[in-house]
Amino acid sequence: MKAVCWHSSNDVRVDNVPDPKILNPRDAILKITSTAICGSDLHLYDGYIPTMKSGDILGHEFMGEVVELGSEVKNLKIGDRVVVPFTISCGHCFFCNRDLWSLCDNSNPNKWMAEKFYGHSPSGLFGYSHLMGGYAGGQAEYVRVPFADVGPMKVPDGLTDEQVLFLTDIFPTGYMAAENCNIQPGDIIAIWGCGPVGQFTIRSAFMLGAERVIAIDRFPERLQMAKDAGAEIINYEEVDPGEALKEMTGGRGPDACIDAVGMEAHGTDAMALYDTVKQAVRLETDRPFVLRQAIVACRKGGTVSVPGVYGGFIDKMPMGAIVNKGLTLRSGQTHVHKYLHPLLERIQNGEIDPSFVITHKLPLEDAPKAYKIFRDKQENCIKVVLKP
Repeated sequence: MKAVCWHSSNDVRVDNVPDPKILNPRDAILKITSTAICGSDLHLYDGYIPTMKSGDILGHEFMGEVVELGSEVKNLKIGDRVVVPFTISCGHCFFCNRDLWSLCDNSNPNKWMAEKFYGHSPSGLFGYSHLMGGYAGGQAEYVRVPFADVGPMKVPDGLTDEQVLFLTDIFPTGYMAAENCNIQPGDIIAIWGCGPVGQFTIRSAFMLGAERVIAIDRFPERLQMAKDAGAEIINYEEVDPGEALKEMTGGRGPDACIDAVGMEAHGTDAMALYDTVKQAVRLETDRPFVLRQAIVACRKGGTVSVPGVYGGFIDKMPMGAIVNKGLTLRSGQTHVHKYLHPLLERIQNGEIDPSFVITHKLPLEDAPKAYKIFRDKQENCIKVVLKP
């Protein structure tokens, strides 16, 4: 089969690789019908996530048709059309039983690696390094899905791939980021980053009752998409976000601040340059420029929610602001399984059509081009869907 494979930083290729096989009675094999490039895939593309190996198959946002089933998978049948959470979960451990699906104890066969980095291991992830299990991803013609008796959700008739594909990651990720803010009537929510996750976070914040959402970015097409959703916008290249947020909130600050950017944040001042230099020479694994801004901007007693991906260690954190302002910090890989059915209902009820975020549809063979235009923000690219 053909698959999108990582070879080194800024080098992805479409290679011919062996077809996946059933390895466990709880496995399924899918024929991929749609797959997408996620913003977090760019961290792999740029070489900032450790334990990648040449030839690793990328992709964790995918859906398709069931073509083969292990003997213990009774909830699916051949021909079913399904979406698959990017987090791989066993369904029976301490954490899965508490709806903490992305913290599954049994799905990362390389948990000893993650324990060295983080103390404990999160769940395995599709196509996201050997640190997270070394699973082949779904930017391919076929994929093996472990724990298929737990993860995949059947897609109801009448819905297109484009309407449901993002249930695999970015829609639940944006929703959980907003939900983590415990939004109350009248709340003002500030969101850094108007990429795909940021766009779903904006819409989710409004769904959950936010009175005002303020979106921060620098790219006109992203800011316009945020504005179309009802958000007020700040271009951080034109004004200082911290000062602007003070003015827009009467000096109090937003009730919650959301970092939908993560480890490759950009900025315009000396601290942004500091992060860029330290990350380039690997004295700091991540660029936490946005996270610092969100912590400092948040009102006293507020919440900072972090759906943006961070991989390791960061410098110059304003811990004093967290403590002295009494902030709550919430984060985590998304517990996708928890949100699949509730968010599907919102789609079916017409509250949201997730396909709004797609700007590019390309064949799988064009993946190297797609990664480049997405990373470099060419052609007003916001979200790419690949068709095998």
